[in-house]
This record gives sequence, structure tokens and C-alpha cells, in this order.
Amino acid sequence: MSFSSNVKEELGKINIYNKKEIVEAEILGYMLSGNTTVEDDYIYFITENEFNIERLYKLLFNLKIDYEPETRRKVYVAKVKKEELSKLKREETISDEEELKAIVRGAFLGSGSINDPNKKYHLEILLKSRDNAMYLQNIIKMFGVKTKLLESNNTIYIKEGEEISKFLALIGATKSVLSFEEIRVLRDTRNNVNRLVNCETANLNKIVNASVKQIEDIKFLKKMKKFDSMPDYLVEIAELRLENPEISLKELGQMLENPIGKSGVNHRLKKIQEYADEIRKGS
Repeated sequence: MSFSSNVKEELGKINIYNKKEIVEAEILGYMLSGNTTVEDDYIYFITENEFNIERLYKLLFNLKIDYEPETRRKVYVAKVKKEELSKLKREETISDEEELKAIVRGAFLGSGSINDPNKKYHLEILLKSRDNAMYLQNIIKMFGVKTKLLESNNTIYIKEGEEISKFLALIGATKSVLSFEEIRVLRDTRNNVNRLVNCETANLNKIVNASVKQIEDIKFLKKMKKFDSMPDYLVEIAELRLENPEISLKELGQMLENPIGKSGVNHRLKKIQEYADEIRKGS
């Protein structure tokens, strides 16, 4: 199963059936979702996910709300009369925290999805209308979770790993939070290692490229018999560079009879370069 299906399977097992207000709130969340349509006197909830529909059937049954289950190929449908759902609380009258969380959970179960965190961090919920999307976004914000809203449609989405983890905790997917966090730690560690390796490689390339140029200048000075006419402190650093082409400026400075820092070594090698450039111009 996909990570998204695992989350929904876990949510489907949360037992709230002895709390009428929580059950009502979760149904309201389903009704906000983008998988809900209205035709004449009926409201249809349509989904391809069996965990979505099974949970909704149980919620409706718990409140003794009549519904007609349908199956159209791989699509599951719950057909409910409008008047049946009119018995539920209105969203704007709900302020209890657990009920608000149930609304968010219902909306996610209704039309939410989450990518495999091994590949990328992305969670989204498609809502039926812009008002529904803004209403749900405000609830989620109340619990300290940051979301964004697509301008092109009514989709709330999250792309940050930490925020997705907080969202899963908000809707009660405890096991999924632990699984997500385990993957996130491994993935972030792997990414950090790769960044360090890339950084080290880039630094090594810089050292090699600079060293090649420095050695070319030193060999040129020797060829032109100008090497021994340089000051002793430049001859010393030049000889060390020829013998140790792979080491950094800092390491080179520590090998001198009187050690100096990176900037001092860089200054001396630049002097050699300038000296070589002057001779090239005159030759």
C-alpha cells in the first residue's frame, strides 16, 4: 500500500463512535472535501479509496443517517439525502478543539493525499469550494500548522517535512507520524552527507586547480632560470608546493620552517604568480 493509504487506514481505525459531536464533525469534514457533489435533493461522496468510504459508512451508520452505498467499477459512492445531513451542526458553530480536529481529519480522509516521504514531502487536500478551503486552512492554522493555498484551485498543501509531521499528529495519525519521522531523519541525514561530500569535492577541485596554476608558474620560473633569484621566503613556499601539490594552503603554511596562516601562504603564492607574469610579458 502507499504511504497515503496507510495513513487513511490508521485514521479509519480511530474509535470516536461513542462521541456524537466528534462523529458529526468528522462527517462535516467529509462534506467539505472536493469529492462531494450535490445533485437535486442528494449529496454524493465519491472516492476510489476504500478506506475513505468505509470510514464514512461507519460514521453515517453511527448517527442513523440513511445512505445508499453504490459501487461504479472502481469508484465507491455514498448517496445521502440533503435533509439527512441538515441535522448536523453547522461548521461555524463548532469551537471545541477535538471537534475541529475531527473536521480536519474528515476533510483529509475525504480528499486528502500524501506522497511517499522517501521521494518528496507533499501533502494536499482538495476542497469543494474556495470558502471551504479558507475555512479549513484557518482551523489548521489554529493548531500551529502552516499550510498554503493554491490560487488555481481549492487545494490546501504542505511541502515542509516538519509541518506535515505536525499535521499528521493533529488528525490523530500517531503511528504514521513515527513512520514519517523515521523516514525524514534518514532522508535528511542522507541529504546532509551528500551536501558535505559535494562541498568537499568542490573544495578539493579548487585546491587542485589552484595548485596546477601555481606549479606551472614555479616550473616556468625554473625553466627561465629566474627561480633562484627570488627571495628565500618565496623559494621555500615554492619548493613545498612542488613537493605537495595536493594539500591546502593552510596545510602548506604549517610545513614552513616558520609556520604562517592561509592568507600568508596565499600572499606568497600570488607574489610568485605576479613575478612569473612579469617575466612572461618581457619574454
